[in-house]
Amino acid sequence: MLDDRRFRLTFTAGEEGGELGRFLSECGISRRTLTAVKYRGGHLYVNGSERTVRHRLSPGDEVTVIFPPEEPAEGLSAEDGPLSVVHEDDALLIIDKPAGLATIPSRDAPGGTLANFVAGKFQREGIPATAHVVTRLDRNTSGLVCMAKNRHIHHLLSEQMKAGGLFKRYAAIAPGRFRSGHFMIDSPIGRKDGSIIERTVRPDGQRALTEVSVVRSAEAEGRLLNELSVILHTGRTHQIRVHLASIGHPLEGDSLYGGSVDRIGRQALHCTELSLGHPLTGEPVSFLSPLPEDMRRMGLSPGTR
Repeated sequence: MLDDRRFRLTFTAGEEGGELGRFLSECGISRRTLTAVKYRGGHLYVNGSERTVRHRLSPGDEVTVIFPPEEPAEGLSAEDGPLSVVHEDDALLIIDKPAGLATIPSRDAPGGTLANFVAGKFQREGIPATAHVVTRLDRNTSGLVCMAKNRHIHHLLSEQMKAGGLFKRYAAIAPGRFRSGHFMIDSPIGRKDGSIIERTVRPDGQRALTEVSVVRSAEAEGRLLNELSVILHTGRTHQIRVHLASIGHPLEGDSLYGGSVDRIGRQALHCTELSLGHPLTGEPVSFLSPLPEDMRRMGLSPGTR
């Protein structure tokens, strides 16, 4: 086998044996991925010998899949840039993203994004992979972002997200007096008429469910501010921002949805916790990020008042 840094996985065939292709499908490798292995520079080995998907396995056979090398997608240039890496292994890259940094390139920001910097990191380190964004954050939302280091891992995590197995918690700061210390917002969200950016609560939108808890409250320059713990049960664009604005509590700094910019220049929203089942082991893993300085300065976190 080639001695290189292509991503690889090893499995052991069970007592039932069977066809290699079916066995790998049962191991969670999609047909699309197997096609890429076959035609784009990957390999399938059984006990050290290269085989096809039609090879019949015997109990206890050692199966190794070498995945094809990946190139950055067209339009994703590899760039040098700062990355705050919280965790990295062969499958996962967890990054603490600062506010003001876009996650992926767009027409308005074709470069200088988190994905560009990750592609640059992989290039410098000789890792034949591209940036696979599993969880995205708006440019001005800070906090934890999950990246996969291979298309197969991305597939596994996407399936986990669909099944509700990936958990995210946010910290937010919003004004006013809430009627309850813990509540759910269950209101459909869709695109606002006449806008390609804004979303709004509308009856024909997609179901959106947000869980909100008030962590602490304090008077700040004559206004009551609240630090909130927010859990997303669905993943709609701008969901937290739209839901809180819809009940009269727009996020501080969120000028798009009516929030005050007197104390912070971007929406006061930070992904503080990310938990998932590790895609290779199934073991639960959890990552934490403290509030950034601009949100701490608002005087609601313990020890800042």
